[in-house]
Amino acid sequence: MKITGKNINNIQVIAISGRIDVISANDLEIFLNNVIGNNSRMIFDLSETEYISSSGLRVLIATLKILEKKNGEMRLASLQPLIRNILDISGLSNIFSIHHNLKAAMDSFD
Repeated sequence: MKITGKNINNIQVIAISGRIDVISANDLEIFLNNVIGNNSRMIFDLSETEYISSSGLRVLIATLKILEKKNGEMRLASLQPLIRNILDISGLSNIFSIHHNLKAAMDSFD
């Protein structure tokens, strides 16, 4: 798994490529703990994410809860069909704000 982060118009965009599984979820959590402090708006660009396990879902849910406590917001963008299916089956697609692409997710903050 590779994680990159950049700030675009005061929105932290986190791009994740590869698999978010039990091993890499810890790396993602550490990365997010380092960037979440100064950011109240985040977008996860999942266009290159191949798979997400329950451990990865836990990290996304925890991040959403932290941001909500800060009156922040979180978006998921560009989900691969498998990732979307995992969220739908788990019922989590109802708690995340999901957008077709990064631009749509960015525009949703306005």
